[in-house]
Amino acid sequence: MSRSRFSRLLHSLPGEVKREIAREMYAAGSLVATEAQISITAGAVSGKNHVPSAPGQAPNNDTATLANGIEVRQVAPLHVQIASTAPYSVALEFGTSRMQARPFMIPAANKTRRAVNKKLSAAARRAIRKHMRS
Repeated sequence: MSRSRFSRLLHSLPGEVKREIAREMYAAGSLVATEAQISITAGAVSGKNHVPSAPGQAPNNDTATLANGIEVRQVAPLHVQIASTAPYSVALEFGTSRMQARPFMIPAANKTRRAVNKKLSAAARRAIRKHMRS
């Protein structure tokens, strides 16, 4: 089934079914956010002994602003957004003319993609089956 067809099917479901899927979407978004936070904080040393990460690697945690600023937002019933509120997030993720990228969100999404897809597919199937039985 194509993504657009699946999306239309989800949007046509009753409110209770959408709410069940939305809860799982939020949980799946939390998986991605947690993976991004782990990639930033794993092995990092803050303060005087802080060592910046190598280009292409996730940023090393220093002040915890970046890791603590990653949040999951339910922006619509079937739309979850994982965002970083640190003002320098975009510069780290994509790099600048003066600094190579230190991505943390895209690698987290890639690393959790299978688990997220599996979780959302299972949630959609359960919710749809439950609705069909009613």
